[in-house]
Amino acid sequence: MKDTLKAGLATTDTLTVDRERTIDFMGDAARVYATPMLVRDIEIACRNLLLAHLDAGEDSVGTRVEIDHIGASLLGMKVWLTVTLASVDGRAVVFEVEGRDEVEPIVRGKHHRFVVDVAKTGQRLAAKAAKAKAAAA
Repeated sequence: MKDTLKAGLATTDTLTVDRERTIDFMGDAARVYATPMLVRDIEIACRNLLLAHLDAGEDSVGTRVEIDHIGASLLGMKVWLTVTLASVDGRAVVFEVEGRDEVEPIVRGKHHRFVVDVAKTGQRLAAKAAKAKAAAA
């Protein structure tokens, strides 16, 4: 990690709620931003902010999401997600998250990530896959 990774860093991502980001189980008139897609977009925003402050071979993985999805954003609405790095504790980082659409606030909460060495993580996952394969045999 670079020494530029410090609390207070922030970014705002702007997106449009497209069809893939919406729920589909209440009909077309109720196509709104789905919570799982909101979580995905929060993770992407946080990861992208981190990438500029990580060394080659490092990346991050999400470890916890605590959000209140407080407003329904309609299909086609613009959304602004602001993520602010609240704390850095070794490789553990915590973001504060706020979001709004064209009308109202839609989300607030926290997202935790952990900075990993990509090669070491790949090795650990390969070892787990081997164990899973052996257990299934």
